[in-house]
Amino acid sequence: MRCPFCRNDDSRVVDSRTADDGASIRRRRQCPQCGRRFTTVETSSLTVVKRSGATEPFSREKVLSGVRKACQGRPVSEDDLALLAQQVEEAIRSTGAAEVDAHEVGLSILGPLRALDEVAYLRFASVYRGFSSLEDFEAAITALRADHLPEPGARG
Repeated sequence: MRCPFCRNDDSRVVDSRTADDGASIRRRRQCPQCGRRFTTVETSSLTVVKRSGATEPFSREKVLSGVRKACQGRPVSEDDLALLAQQVEEAIRSTGAAEVDAHEVGLSILGPLRALDEVAYLRFASVYRGFSSLEDFEAAITALRADHLPEPGARG
């Protein structure tokens, strides 16, 4: 890492800490030539590949805006939405891929949204999966109901 003061091409890491909920690393460095200290912030880039082939940086805000629409009128707080967006980003970053399809982002939203609010999940899934008939909704509702049935032989 080049020293911003004397332009020396070498520096020594004095301290490293995670920042932004683990999304970046803050490093304190010291130049061996001039002795001055400076800070660097390292982040991993995550790029979303859209259906058209265009790419753009991953945005938690875009996840939030899409999910917020599905949650309109539902008992879901902004804190709940922020936590969901964080879970989605962590799930995507945990794959270790630098590029992810937009489709994968949508799939990553479905699970946490289903756990948060089933009506919002149905709304989001109907747009995301392109429901075109009542049968599509019925199949999704049947799958949700199946998750609520007690296990055979279980007491409850």
